[in-house]
Amino acid sequence: MFFKHIYEKGLAQASYIIGCQATKEAIVIDPKRDIDTYLEIAEQESLTITHITETHIHADFLSGTRELAASTGAKVFLSDEGGADWQYQFDHIGLKDGDKIKVGNLILEVLHTPGHTPEHISFLLTDAPASNKPVMIFTGDFVFVGDIGRPDLLEKAAGITGTQEKAAHQMFQSLKRFKALDDFIQLWPGHGAGSACGKALGAVPSSTVGYEKIANWGLNIEDEEEFVRTLLDGQPEPPKYFAMMKKLNKIGPKVLGSIPRPGRLSIQQFEQHAEAGVKIIDTRNKISFAGGHFPDSINIQDNSVFSTWAGWILDYQNPFLLITRDERIEDLTKALIRIGLDNIVGYVNDIDKISNAGYELKTLSQLTVHELNDNLNDYFVLDVRGKSEFETSHIPNAINIPSGYIVDNLHKLPANKKIVVHCASGDRSAIAASVLLSAGFDNVVNLTCGFNGWNQANYPVEKGELASV
Repeated sequence: MFFKHIYEKGLAQASYIIGCQATKEAIVIDPKRDIDTYLEIAEQESLTITHITETHIHADFLSGTRELAASTGAKVFLSDEGGADWQYQFDHIGLKDGDKIKVGNLILEVLHTPGHTPEHISFLLTDAPASNKPVMIFTGDFVFVGDIGRPDLLEKAAGITGTQEKAAHQMFQSLKRFKALDDFIQLWPGHGAGSACGKALGAVPSSTVGYEKIANWGLNIEDEEEFVRTLLDGQPEPPKYFAMMKKLNKIGPKVLGSIPRPGRLSIQQFEQHAEAGVKIIDTRNKISFAGGHFPDSINIQDNSVFSTWAGWILDYQNPFLLITRDERIEDLTKALIRIGLDNIVGYVNDIDKISNAGYELKTLSQLTVHELNDNLNDYFVLDVRGKSEFETSHIPNAINIPSGYIVDNLHKLPANKKIVVHCASGDRSAIAASVLLSAGFDNVVNLTCGFNGWNQANYPVEKGELASV
């Protein structure tokens, strides 16, 4: 048996390619949209991708199933569980609990494991020539290393009210089935640390059923009502783009045929796009952006969470362009198409070209925690951390709007008082402050070192959610 774990750090997303070395057939589980990875692995290992499957209709990334099927001609196997409202709407071979997919001498048995979503399935893998017992389970967003899948995304992200409590109870029942599996079975989940599909995912890529029975909090609460309360409590804010991912993955993402190749824009082309209102995303680091940036541009730094923040800030109807280096455009393009942001019209590779063309660059003013403490009453303190972070501890009289929700809450901010924006250390506040600047707020400053710096200086804090918006 051939086995390969593919991990995309930006979305903390795992996919898998498993092959029968006797027949040279292979299956891919939960493929990402830039499919070149799987094609290269298959070629290197002299395998033919003949089967493609998914654990569920994903909310956090755009599936590469249709892309990979179009490229390889492989058969697509997808869940038909969960009822009429949770069916994939493009051609596939339907899977029900107990069904088996045969890939050469490999057998994948389908387990219906609802809780994260109604249609969710997991796969028990048996390598028939080696043993008649399963060796691996691919759990998608059902069981993670150290955590379990959140049941609230359909309600919080997709707006389907009244589903989270029911889903949490379904999760409790599904976990009973998981606990009955043999301890030696290897666990391979759909996500790792950093994903918004749970609240405490481990950084280790895999585990075993037996170890999770011991160490995973979700498998160690016996009372169902206590389990439901604990599971729903403290889940992070789901990114806005999750609702779009659900929709597109259900109806079937557009097949690209190849990775887009955005062109480098001339200054004239850049000017035309800027005048037409095309959104400009500056991917430089926050310090460079603060020192000088094109008016109305938004700072989403080129780092491991670029795609997540792009999904928070950009929409799916309008075009946008990037400010980035030549050598980074391919990787950033892949990061964008992984969540369906295909409307990139090009990029500019040097901010100096814009400046030299006669544009006056704007700056983002900075404020130290000491200056803020000395003049706290003079500022509207905007805390853009997550709700749970804010409730744990925050600067006195601060207002909490998580950075991903800034665009929708501009009307709640003052025009006649200086706004100091902060997060924990500065990355999220750089995004939020740039959004405010681009929206016409000229009274914005960024708090250097953020709340961590305030705390380390032993300045006063408050607890609770009374000042939250």
